[in-house]
Amino acid sequence: MPVSRRTLLPRPSKTATLGAAALVAVCASLATACGVVPGSTGGSREDPVTVMTWAPEKTKATNKPGIPAMAQAYARWVNANGGLDGRKLKVVTCNDHNDPVGAADCARKAVDLEVAAVVGSYSQHGQSFLSPLQVAGIPYIGGYGVTDEEFSSPLSYPVNGGEPSLMAGIGRQLAARCERVSLVRPDTIAGDDLPKLLDAGLAEGHSKPSSDIRAPEDGTDFTRQAEQALERAGTGGCVTAALGERTDTFYDSYRRTEDAYPTAKISSVLGSVDQSLIDRTGGGNGPYEGAYVTGWYPAASDARWREMREAIRQQAFGDNRVDPTDAGVQTTWIAYTVLKQAVESLDGGEVSARTLRRALDDGLEVETGGLTPTLSWRFKDMLAASDFPRLVNADVTFQEVRDGRLVPARKGFVNVSRTLERVR
Repeated sequence: MPVSRRTLLPRPSKTATLGAAALVAVCASLATACGVVPGSTGGSREDPVTVMTWAPEKTKATNKPGIPAMAQAYARWVNANGGLDGRKLKVVTCNDHNDPVGAADCARKAVDLEVAAVVGSYSQHGQSFLSPLQVAGIPYIGGYGVTDEEFSSPLSYPVNGGEPSLMAGIGRQLAARCERVSLVRPDTIAGDDLPKLLDAGLAEGHSKPSSDIRAPEDGTDFTRQAEQALERAGTGGCVTAALGERTDTFYDSYRRTEDAYPTAKISSVLGSVDQSLIDRTGGGNGPYEGAYVTGWYPAASDARWREMREAIRQQAFGDNRVDPTDAGVQTTWIAYTVLKQAVESLDGGEVSARTLRRALDDGLEVETGGLTPTLSWRFKDMLAASDFPRLVNADVTFQEVRDGRLVPARKGFVNVSRTLERVR
């Protein structure tokens, strides 16, 4: 999955998180004192519920056009089926351009429009977009999980375990399969977090720490990194890459290099390797056959995705941006599932940023049809890890590429909460 270049701030303890939540609540109730009126869309059943979804598009780095496209398709689908508890859903999209200024601009647009929530979005610049949302009291529901701030802000309601759970999970998955593990990751501040997360997972299986191999975030040739990875993995080892959209570029260099070294197994995380990439590179005859992959959700072929696929068929057929195997599209579907159930829990009352926050904070339990565990964001539901105080879903799935398809390597979910709690 894509990894972000971000500035790391001291991570709040649960006490600090609760204090921040109290401050946000005071600002929300004393709107004139804080200078911003919280979102008040959906005051009556005739008013639409207006939300925003953003992601980077048409940039030279990470692009996630499927996320806003899925949000718009969801709006068409839910409106064709009675709306959100009888209210129309209006989705406003924004391109964050993969930079801090663009992310802040999208957040300010959300504030200006007084949206009820930001839902199912992707941005690598959490500090830039969450500060304006916090001042305005606008909840951030079901972001992709690529920034630290998504797991610390009191107004963030994550639906997955983000990058931390994927890296801890791939460590758990590889521990029983690999003599040694080479990790190829971006040479960025964000990339510096990845080895300790992977090694925490490896340690759970009593395996040695990984070999840490840094690569340029925007590299176009990774021959040197491939040689280092293969040499350090040795016989019976594994090479895992977490380079986002550059992962396939790395494995292209790897394929040209591997014959000179002992055979190693390959692995990655969902978002860096998905079914569409496997299909594009030859399926069962391609380079990813036999690869190990860790994801947040059941495999894309699982029957639990049937409703999402039907919504896409009805409202986004022919739109190649909306790929049902893409982790961003899947996360957006789940985020809007949260929004729908939160609105329904209000029993016809006002739908606003304030009322949605209250519903989420007061113990709303969201069912996702088995795509995740039951989601709830009460204090007692959060992970007992100071690094990730807002994380409520630490489940991952172990998958592998078999006959060109991503299929379960192990039945059910694997919970990595204990692994994450031990990360230091």
